[in-house]
Amino acid sequence: MELRCNFDPIKSIHYQSNCLQPSMVLHPYRLPLYAYSTTCFPIFHIPHTNPRNSGLYLTRCSTRPDTTDKNSPAGSSSDSNSNSKPGDSAAPASNESLSSAAAAASSSSSSSSWGLVFDLGRSDSWDSAQIGSPVVKRFLSDDEERWYMWYHGASDENSVSDSIGLAVSSNGVHWERGSGPVRSSGDVGLVMNCGKDWWAFDTMSVRPSEIVVMSSNRVRGSSAYWLYYTGYISEKVVFLDDSLGSYLENPERMGKIFKSLPGLAISQDGRHWARIEGEHHTGALFDVGLDNEWDSMYIASPQAVFHGNGDLRMYYHSFDVENGQFAIGVARSRDGIRWVKLGKIMGGGISGGFDELGAVNACVLKNRGDGKYVMAYEGVDGNGRRSIGLALSPDGLKEWRRLQNEAVLKPAEDDGWDNEGVESPCLVQMDGDGDGGEWRLYYRGIGHGGRTGIGMAVCEGSDIRSFRKWTGFHL
Repeated sequence: MELRCNFDPIKSIHYQSNCLQPSMVLHPYRLPLYAYSTTCFPIFHIPHTNPRNSGLYLTRCSTRPDTTDKNSPAGSSSDSNSNSKPGDSAAPASNESLSSAAAAASSSSSSSSWGLVFDLGRSDSWDSAQIGSPVVKRFLSDDEERWYMWYHGASDENSVSDSIGLAVSSNGVHWERGSGPVRSSGDVGLVMNCGKDWWAFDTMSVRPSEIVVMSSNRVRGSSAYWLYYTGYISEKVVFLDDSLGSYLENPERMGKIFKSLPGLAISQDGRHWARIEGEHHTGALFDVGLDNEWDSMYIASPQAVFHGNGDLRMYYHSFDVENGQFAIGVARSRDGIRWVKLGKIMGGGISGGFDELGAVNACVLKNRGDGKYVMAYEGVDGNGRRSIGLALSPDGLKEWRRLQNEAVLKPAEDDGWDNEGVESPCLVQMDGDGDGGEWRLYYRGIGHGGRTGIGMAVCEGSDIRSFRKWTGFHL
């Protein structure tokens, strides 16, 4: 059963099952909100109802993960707890055991599996055909840590349609997953399908781009996850130059690029989602640009980031037809729902470089060490091959410059599981300031025959110019 409830200014909310209660839908400026940002979710407080006068306060997490006793094989279990608020341990009610990819990688010295921490689901699961778009979040409490990963997947029965699922972990390496739809607030598995309304922008596929957690100190139980995602329809983008179609696929399916727009959904448990209708007639947050603008083809990978004082930024990508390159742009919002585009901030790199044809799938966060903004992005070279690069900015809006002309993470050579491409980066900054921190880079890898998986690379210290693919925990 699907319900639609009207709110102002939020137009309507679609309930899939056991979703948000209408009374718990909060406008960001009507109640003080806490927002848990990227990596370990520092808290931003908006204490005033007027966004122009609101102040944001940051509380940082400092617990370092214990990796010395987490190198156990598949089959480990965690305490059962149906309460899935940030920081709580929410063990799945029914799931597959820990990810076979991580278990295999941690016990194997073969370089062909280096980096792989999350493989395809079993043959009868919802994610048996492909996976990707990892959005990884780390929640800390006084006595433990909990990792959540939202990702897209497709089954062998319906490989042309992507859905969104959730996996959980105690260390960010060994993941618990589900083969079917979630059944409770403590379950894992499939959490969001495509839209059902014929007029909607997300009837073919949905892919996660970012998760932000909001809560109010005035309403008990009002914690809510905000999911920014890409919605696709089956209509293809038409290029005047047919030769571009061989590698301008989006989603990543050979020879096809589908129209897409940014969407928003809200959940109280990260599992049951209520779509928020934006101002566009399809329910999307905003539309593509005009015919002469750089983002006139489609909008994809909307990643929202809190900056402060009622200031949210959204990074997204499109294809700039005039320049023949993928490009990343930015928009701003005061409430996370209504957005104003500010323009393109990054296009193609140097001739012959790993990102000559442009940049897509940006993941932006603020470095807790020096306060600069760091962007991990997927670079596309002249042959359509995907690698991952980094860029820096003092304010997150302008003056973005590439950290270097070389990729920080490249596809594997020879028979590696990700030898065809590495893409969809998700950057996580661990504990420690200055030179004492560790960075994790989660990504989607593509191998022979288009087989996909989710990998992880690490970089210790302040030098983030190179990441090494994870090969197991070292005592």
